[in-house]
Amino acid sequence: MSLKEKLIRNSMIKETATLNDSKIYNKKDMITTDVPMLNVALSGSIDGGLAPGLTMLAGPSKHFKSGFSLLLAKAFLDKYPDGAILFYDSEFGTPQEYFQQFEIDMDSVIHTPIMNIEELKFDIMKQLEGIERNDRVMIIIDSIGNLASKKEVEDALDEKSVADMSRAKQLKSLFRMVTPHLTKKDIPLVAVNHTYKEIGMFPKDIVGGGTGSYYSADTIWILGRQQDKDGSEIKGYHFIINVEKSRYVKEKSKIPISITWDGGINTWSGLLENAMEHGCVIKPKVGWYQKKDGDGKSYREKQIINNKEFWDDIFATTNLSEFLTSKYKIGGRFENQGDSSS
Repeated sequence: MSLKEKLIRNSMIKETATLNDSKIYNKKDMITTDVPMLNVALSGSIDGGLAPGLTMLAGPSKHFKSGFSLLLAKAFLDKYPDGAILFYDSEFGTPQEYFQQFEIDMDSVIHTPIMNIEELKFDIMKQLEGIERNDRVMIIIDSIGNLASKKEVEDALDEKSVADMSRAKQLKSLFRMVTPHLTKKDIPLVAVNHTYKEIGMFPKDIVGGGTGSYYSADTIWILGRQQDKDGSEIKGYHFIINVEKSRYVKEKSKIPISITWDGGINTWSGLLENAMEHGCVIKPKVGWYQKKDGDGKSYREKQIINNKEFWDDIFATTNLSEFLTSKYKIGGRFENQGDSSS
């Protein structure tokens, strides 16, 4: 018996193995969405997506945080039709119509209303203890931003007007216990959170809930938005994903995802700017765009931004995908900035 075999056999932890054979460090199970730049924001690659671990979507109210979580849930169930979504609901702001809009099978969603952090902690740990690695489960918490601690509730019932110092500790305890299960059992957890403005001359957005969730998260997005207007009429919003923390994507990356009232999520959001930076799409004159090595046909922006045929051809005939990986993925490299055939 070799020394390595001896050490593995002597371990009391059943998952002990060499790194080459480790179930923890092998290829992550990625949940790929239909939106290429959303996959880039999650993993640094259009072919990647949501990975096991804690992903936090933070931002002010009405910044599509719940919408992004449901989009990820839809992608998960598309990959695993027999899977289940554990949906912990503290705000009750996601009606059944939202799930129907994203074409989510509601029989696959286990809805658990929660009133305080302790209820969440006790229930989620009981669920995680009963889940095996090959069980296909995704967890959504919507949200931890307004979730009270048990002590805060009890103080209010006792008419005590005192500051609650336990909330941050309870959240830290929650994610400290949950995090190892997520990685060991291949479970993605998406937590919706709020942000607040830092005090100062140049205030920046701070993720709420203390340091516990921040340290435990694999990915943290802070969401911003800009109005999409047609004259004075608001057609929708350009949401900006600010990558605050990631194990896969370069931090401080900014990725736009557009959503309109009529068309919903623009599948090809964020690609035009990157394609022009790459050089596979050019702008021969104001208001018009062309494929650099295409047939010379010109397009208006509105003819490109949601044109599946156009983007499928771009990805098939150029190395835009590799360019995006080099730009956003940690450790990504890109040598040839032109067409893949050149």
